[in-house]
Amino acid sequence: MVFLDFDLGQRKRGEIVEVTLTGGANVQLMNVANFSQYKNGQKCRFYGGLATRSPYRLAIPEEGYWHVTIDTKGLKNSTVATVKTLSDSRQITGRQSSMKD
Repeated sequence: MVFLDFDLGQRKRGEIVEVTLTGGANVQLMNVANFSQYKNGQKCRFYGGLATRSPYRLAIPEEGYWHVTIDTKGLKNSTVATVKTLSDSRQITGRQSSMKD
C-alpha cells in the first residue's frame, strides 16, 4: 500500500493537527501500536477518515506518540499533503509528494 506518514512524535491530549491536501484522501491519526498494524496491512484503529475538504483538523485524543497517515486507497485521484500542529505552529516534516494508489 502506498501512503504518506507524518511522525507527530509525543503529543498532548487536545492538541490540534491540521492536514492540508490538494485532493481528497483518507486521513488517519493513530498511535504507534496501530501504526505498526497499519503498515503491515492489518486491521487497526484510527481517528479520521475520508477528507474531502482542506484543511482537515483532528484533535489528539490522549497523550502519547502519534502518526498521521494519508492514502488514496479507493480513490481515483492523487494528493500532496502538509501536516502541522496548531498548538505550536510547527510544521511536521514527512514525505510530501504526489501519490496515487
